[in-house]
Amino acid sequence: MGYTLNFNLIWRHFDKLSGGLLLSLELAVISIAIGIVIGLVLAVWYVSAGRLVRGIIAAYVEFIRNVPLILLVYLVFYGLPTVVDLVYSAQTSFVATLALYSGAYLVEVFRSGLEAVPRGQIDAGKAIGLTPWQRLLHVRLPTMMRITLPALSNTFISLFKDTSVASVISVPELTYGAQWINFNTFRIVEVYLVVTAMYLVTGYALLFALRLVERWYRTAR
Repeated sequence: MGYTLNFNLIWRHFDKLSGGLLLSLELAVISIAIGIVIGLVLAVWYVSAGRLVRGIIAAYVEFIRNVPLILLVYLVFYGLPTVVDLVYSAQTSFVATLALYSGAYLVEVFRSGLEAVPRGQIDAGKAIGLTPWQRLLHVRLPTMMRITLPALSNTFISLFKDTSVASVISVPELTYGAQWINFNTFRIVEVYLVVTAMYLVTGYALLFALRLVERWYRTAR
């Protein structure tokens, strides 16, 4: 006897999925916000500091980029509290991990953006008497943001999908909600079809909104 699709049980527990989707978006937004701060500060240090600071930042970037996200999640949630007297929730642990993870990638994004600022713009800032801080704030950063916005948008979309990893430490995001429904209804195909559709629709909606932001920023500047 073949498998018959039945979505009734999925709709009955759909609040697990809708609530999980909202939490996934929240985790992604908070993580990318913190990651932007980390990436921007470290990128500015990298292009302006000495060899030692650049080496430390490069080591952080290479470590994060070459270790699987799920392993970082385990290290922060299970490993760190065993060596340091820290107590935090699974959600806080995951946000910290995802922020560090995104920050490492954004260091490279922002660094390349800062280095891509035309030299003529920097020289023009010097010519009108702007200090190094004023040149950074009024010349380099606005130009860098225009250059890096597409990469920043892609990073956010990727982080939204990466929130599914939070299910391994029982953060009740979208994938965890799907697992809960699966364990309680055994409707494997139906629940993951619905969740796949939710990820796809949300991802494309975010991409469309971010492209509008990019277009507005280009015209506004």
